[in-house]
Amino acid sequence: MNDNLFQPLKLGAITAPNRILMAPLTRGRSEAGFVPGEMMVEYYRQRASAGLIISEATGISREGLGWPNAPGIWSAEQVEGWKPVTKAVHDAGGRIVLQMWHMGRIVHPSFLDGEPGVSASATTAPGHAHTPTGRQDHQQARALSTEEIARVVEDYRKAAINAKEAGFDGVQLHGANGYLIDQFLRSSTNLRTDEYGGSITNRTRLLREVLTALVGVWGPDRTSVRLSPNGDTQGADDPEPSALFGAAAQVVEDLGLSFLELRQPGPEGTFGSTDVPQQDDVIRKIYSGPLVLNSDYSGEEASKDVASGRCDAVSFGRPFISNPDLPHRIKTGAELTENVNVPQSWYLPGPAGYIDYPTLEEQMAEVPVA
Repeated sequence: MNDNLFQPLKLGAITAPNRILMAPLTRGRSEAGFVPGEMMVEYYRQRASAGLIISEATGISREGLGWPNAPGIWSAEQVEGWKPVTKAVHDAGGRIVLQMWHMGRIVHPSFLDGEPGVSASATTAPGHAHTPTGRQDHQQARALSTEEIARVVEDYRKAAINAKEAGFDGVQLHGANGYLIDQFLRSSTNLRTDEYGGSITNRTRLLREVLTALVGVWGPDRTSVRLSPNGDTQGADDPEPSALFGAAAQVVEDLGLSFLELRQPGPEGTFGSTDVPQQDDVIRKIYSGPLVLNSDYSGEEASKDVASGRCDAVSFGRPFISNPDLPHRIKTGAELTENVNVPQSWYLPGPAGYIDYPTLEEQMAEVPVA
């Protein structure tokens, strides 16, 4: 059962031994200075049996990171903090790429000494921001100038160099979920009238420029991107999703990236509207490389979509939180461990709900012999 999920898959230069990937999961366990610590080493080591680990979203710059205790990749201390993480994954036989994150207008001024966050345009995200002092209303961002956009692209390039020094196997651009790249892509958040706004070609310009910079550091066979071609996501939306994300897929095809991951939430999705048609069929006709689908999958559903050719692999998020050996559990048909203290344990500091979930083997060892 699910044997097709356990066939190897070439993701550019990386060979995944199975098609159960670990999706990026913000967990908020970094230490002071957004530096990865010892708990993160153990957390990722435990999950090294994934076909590929896509790291939690990681800030490329202080300007781009607005989540308490999320990790960064812009400082020397952060690079040193990531090195034992990547080593632990590799020593356990795994592979790990870094997801590169600029949150744009989602960054609350409290992270920026009171200065506003930046975005494609001067807009305000709906809802609340997570800050070190609790939830606060989002504030209006300011529009990046064209000169600043060039600097942001350079921030991505420098972060990609740092990721290589930290020992990652590649990088993934976070272009989804209403963060900076998505804010440039979608017309509801991109009100610009210059070369980065207006037409779909212009709105995909930043995506192309950043990916080109990452390819310049890593090569196309170790560079990937995540997109969320669905409806409203943290206030970012577009009336022409097929045309927009078809154009985005063409950028990925032109650059020959190693894989494209699509976040397509089901009814229990985290980030917003799910009552719109999914665009993976449109994208599949344009992008010829490996396509990875994500969100709310069971093992059986993943096996069905890989078998049908709808996708080449599936990335699992929340199931990996409480099942560090998720591929083994899916392969053997074992019952999955349910998350406890959800969603509190997702983001709280400390090991509880983070590195204290047992593997199936550990669970079986705890069962007393009759």
